[in-house]
Amino acid sequence: MLTINRGLISLFLFFIISNCQQQKQVEETTIAKKEGVIAQNGMVVTAHPLASQVGLDILKKGGNAFDAAIAVQYALAVVLPKAGNIGGGGFMVYRTKEGENGALDFREKAPLKGGRDMYLDKKGDPIKDLSLKGHLAAGVPGTVAGMDEAFQKFATLPFNEIIQPAIDLANNGFELTEYEANSFNRLQDDLKKVNNHTPYLVREDEYQEGDSIYHIDLAKTLERIRDNGKDGFYKGETADLIVKEMKAGKGIISLEDLASYEAKWRKPIIVNYRGHKVISMPPSSSGGLVLGQLLKGSEYFDFPSFGVNTTKSIHVMTELQRRSYADRAEHMGDMDFYDVPIDMLLEDNYTKNRISDITMDSATSSQVIKSGEVSTIESFQTTHFSIVDKEGNAVSITTTLNSFFGCKVMVDGAGFFLNNEMDDFSIKPGVPNQFGLVGAEANAIAPGKRMLSAMTPTIIEKDGKLFMVVGTPGGSTIITNVYQVILNVIDHGLTMQEAVDAKKMHSQWLPDRIIIEKDCLDSLTIDSLQQLGHEIKEINSIGRIEAILVKEDGNFEGAADRTRSGDAIALGY
Repeated sequence: MLTINRGLISLFLFFIISNCQQQKQVEETTIAKKEGVIAQNGMVVTAHPLASQVGLDILKKGGNAFDAAIAVQYALAVVLPKAGNIGGGGFMVYRTKEGENGALDFREKAPLKGGRDMYLDKKGDPIKDLSLKGHLAAGVPGTVAGMDEAFQKFATLPFNEIIQPAIDLANNGFELTEYEANSFNRLQDDLKKVNNHTPYLVREDEYQEGDSIYHIDLAKTLERIRDNGKDGFYKGETADLIVKEMKAGKGIISLEDLASYEAKWRKPIIVNYRGHKVISMPPSSSGGLVLGQLLKGSEYFDFPSFGVNTTKSIHVMTELQRRSYADRAEHMGDMDFYDVPIDMLLEDNYTKNRISDITMDSATSSQVIKSGEVSTIESFQTTHFSIVDKEGNAVSITTTLNSFFGCKVMVDGAGFFLNNEMDDFSIKPGVPNQFGLVGAEANAIAPGKRMLSAMTPTIIEKDGKLFMVVGTPGGSTIITNVYQVILNVIDHGLTMQEAVDAKKMHSQWLPDRIIIEKDCLDSLTIDSLQQLGHEIKEINSIGRIEAILVKEDGNFEGAADRTRSGDAIALGY
């Protein structure tokens, strides 16, 4: 009788424990599945609420994803002037509703008077900040030409309807968010030091959240673009204002530079990852090529079993990143000037050989992978937006001035900031740029050449259908951010919002260390990585992903990175 009771008790306890475990799994699953904005007919994800609204309004009035993207680009030039721009450049990757894909390179170019040693002193050493601040740091802007190319090829709405919302924002004004008010306050000292005139953004009292701001000169510049297309920027009054500004500050961009600038259509980098087709940006961006290398290498490791931000996953990602960034420094530059060995770098045997010395029990020294020296990774200011329309057209655009408000020069009378993209060239072989990236001859300065970038606008297909649109700002961390988001969704089963919110890491060959976000790893994981030989440095944040995922039911999940920037927002309908 006692034995029977014990058996019944054991069976009873078994069912209780099993039921509790199942209930716990259900609860954990319910808690874990945090989704972004869900919509059926279209989605716009940008770094600013007003820009997202502009894009959504264009979609609702019948415009396609390309119409919305152009409208968003110009709106960001007004509401997010530290990164959104008409004085900088960027990249677009697209996929049409028919499944056709492509890439548009509207990266800035070196002026025709530029040269490989233009930032070096008589001893051959880099002159501090010369490629970062002031007129000489600016490359020839490409954004307006890029938007013109996109409009000519894909737009369905009249151009004046697409650009008018940005003009209205500039003329009628809008209220600053706390984030943007703080940005203007941080800018003040440089704004006064770098400019030869007093830009209208200079204020003695601090900007506050809720302050109204107007960009009247910028509105006039946008109106010239509205009325004359790209000639309204690269020729005529705006071009004259740019050249006048250059002469005032000893810059070298000329009327010839502006009139001859052209954006360029390119064949995207395409790789397959665990049954997914990944479409990304080719050189002059290194983004797609390095991302492709990282994904191809990742297929040799069991990331699904490693888990998110574990010792194993961080270790292997670091090892892969070190090798890919070493290749970036050696082999990548503007394809119009340098024969980038794309096929070799993505070849299966090359991948196998490159990762063959990765072990799970120790870190590889970056000096063993390739020698070099750098000590820092600094701040970044770029912006990304992702858009999908109801027909399934998808656009992924990353655009930038490079640093925070670019070179800090505002074109007098035109109301926009110029970039400092010349710093993205290899100022001197082996000498790092502001993001700690080292380059070689492939990325040396030459007249009319595009500087290498890390921007990684990306689109992914699954089973021949649109699956994901993704990208981020972040300087050298852009590529590794996009890479981790892809792994988070495909390998770890996270929702788009969870993948975006998840804490990130970064390594780039040199410096020889792992950068992690605050609270990315617990102390035990950090200790175990250090035991493997890794150096860990913690910073506040990495990247600001803006992405869209097509769910199994066909709806769109828009994920804006509000954990790192409170202004980002996804809007759909």
